[in-house]
Amino acid sequence: MKNQEIEIQVNIENIIPLLEFLEKNGVFKYEQRQIDEYFTPSHKNFVGSFPAKEWLRLRNGDGKYSINYKNWYYDKNGNSLSYCEERETKVENIEQIKDILNFLDFKSLVVVDKLRKVWDYKDYEIAVDKVRNLGDFVEIEYKGEDEVDQAEVVAEMKNFLKDLNCGKIILNTVGYPFQLLFPEKVKYTEL
Repeated sequence: MKNQEIEIQVNIENIIPLLEFLEKNGVFKYEQRQIDEYFTPSHKNFVGSFPAKEWLRLRNGDGKYSINYKNWYYDKNGNSLSYCEERETKVENIEQIKDILNFLDFKSLVVVDKLRKVWDYKDYEIAVDKVRNLGDFVEIEYKGEDEVDQAEVVAEMKNFLKDLNCGKIILNTVGYPFQLLFPEKVKYTEL
């Protein structure tokens, strides 16, 4: 697995054109309920700055577990550049990992509960998420093996959604956990 992730996450006004496109042109991969719990160490508060730069997540995806760390890149104005350094691995026993984090003085921040449907289309993985207490979102992640210009790939992702005529598209630059924790701090940017 590559250690760099390029993705965008958006809320779109009309999801029907995207779903119709994916059913005709994409390859359906799976549908899964994901319970993501986010943690922060006591010695380094991940949400002490805006926007949060780092996330540590435990995921329960229908009984399959993983741990994930992301370190996001932002421009000088605090806007997400839509890519990050990422480390992720499977976990056999999520309760043991929670105990370890507790012993190391990590605190649980928030739980994100979502239903995710995923398709592959060309070099992209496209996920449609129904997020409890937030609504419907789309996440597009580059999965190609070629070295690419991150800004070009992000522009392609945005243009792909615009060309489908999905109505208003709002970029989520802070992620689901931050939206749940600090809804008053979230600034929405329309594409």
